[in-house]
Amino acid sequence: MPQSLVSANLRYLDQVARSGSIQAAAKELHVAASAINRQILQLEEQLGAPLFERVPRGMRLTVAGDAVVTLARRWRQDERRLESEIRRYQGVHQGQVTLHAMDSHSTSVLPALVAALGESHPLISLSVNLGSTDEALAAVMAGTADLVAAFNLPPRRELLVLWRTELPFGCVVAPSHPLAGARSVSLQEAAAYPVALQSRALAIRRYLDAQYGWLFTEARGRFESNSLQLVKQLALGGRHVVFTSELDAAPELAAGLLRFVPVRDKGAEPQTIGIAVDATRPPGPLVKVVAEHLQAAIERALEASRAGASKIAPPASG
Repeated sequence: MPQSLVSANLRYLDQVARSGSIQAAAKELHVAASAINRQILQLEEQLGAPLFERVPRGMRLTVAGDAVVTLARRWRQDERRLESEIRRYQGVHQGQVTLHAMDSHSTSVLPALVAALGESHPLISLSVNLGSTDEALAAVMAGTADLVAAFNLPPRRELLVLWRTELPFGCVVAPSHPLAGARSVSLQEAAAYPVALQSRALAIRRYLDAQYGWLFTEARGRFESNSLQLVKQLALGGRHVVFTSELDAAPELAAGLLRFVPVRDKGAEPQTIGIAVDATRPPGPLVKVVAEHLQAAIERALEASRAGASKIAPPASG
């Protein structure tokens, strides 16, 4: 499909929204700025509403503009799906899939996914964005992601979960940490040591705040960051306890650099990892292929992390 089915004015509108100005959009699209401006003015006249606020430093979407851009991005996503479907009818597995995943997947699951796809489906292009579960949901609902892999996906009618598995709730510590030899630990025991917490943008932290707020009433020995890599580094240092899932620390667990200790408190709910799509638009064949490879990559990461832990497991205590 060399010629886009989405009209030029909508494509120009989308690019101006992304770039922040007509001049920047013109450079990205290799189109004259005057042509872009003319198309946007015509679209505003057609809709009877301003789509941008002209501010000194560029262009800012109005409420109406945001609605039109959201629609345009959905149509462009649909166009890519249509192109993939047509290629499938022609016997060609070719096209692009946009995936929204968690930051922790970048060091374990995603490299394995890219390698597997490259080997078995080299004509599939994969675009990956990283962020929180909230951002993943927003992306799939807005049509800017074909597929999401996220922790603790909430039940929603408009979300179709293709696969989900439970992850024990627990913490990770270095092999030298006093808790490393325990079969399980209570939250109170874990909180007696310095704790490194992930930010409130993540579902696991919001769960801790809601269910075990008493953990955070004292600031003694506590560290907080929106960087998973940083809090894992603190755990690797030997002093800190990090409340997280096995999948978040899969490479370190597989290598024996960290130990996962389940939390035994009554009512401590397991976390989940799920793969989902927009329920209003059934996944096409390319999305299904990527979802299957993604599931396999997650399962392999979990198997490796548990195998690594079993190899270095010290005599159990506690």
